[in-house]
Amino acid sequence: MSEVTDLSTANKQKLVADMKVVVADAEEILRATAGVAGDKMGDLRERISERLRDAKLRIADAEAALVDRTKAAARATDDYVHENPWRAVGLAAAMGLLLGVVIGRR
Repeated sequence: MSEVTDLSTANKQKLVADMKVVVADAEEILRATAGVAGDKMGDLRERISERLRDAKLRIADAEAALVDRTKAAARATDDYVHENPWRAVGLAAAMGLLLGVVIGRR
């Protein structure tokens, strides 16, 4: 379950980063076409500007949600380790042994 959550969080973080790049590129296009005249171009620029503002808000919300979930997972892990210190040590040792075996075979 933890691996799935980590993978999902990683995918969401990559999506947020990718969306930031898209927004930055769209803003650059808007700046580059600032001197282009015409009613259609003005309308298009206004619509794009509105959508970019909306996208920025959604990205900020998604990023805040990711941070909150990451902090919650860290708190839960910390609580578990404090409640079950020997179990956590045993689990860490088992993971180290498994990793050592896998690396040793290569």
